[in-house]
Amino acid sequence: MERIIRLHIERLPEGVYLATSEDIQGLVAQGRTVSETMEIARDVARRLLEAREERRQEPALPAIGNSFDCALVVDA
Repeated sequence: MERIIRLHIERLPEGVYLATSEDIQGLVAQGRTVSETMEIARDVARRLLEAREERRQEPALPAIGNSFDCALVVDA
């Protein structure tokens, strides 16, 4: 089942991007671009959710409904 996870992404002084989330404790991802950072964050989120499932802790994340808002990052 797909879930919505809010990310906070910031550009660090070193020029890389850092993603964290208040929705999933322990989610930290870093990449050279926003897109790369989001891909890494998605993989980390999956692993953290799988670990929660193994411990039988149900994630308190909203399921995707019929519509939702999402930011789209475009390199122009």
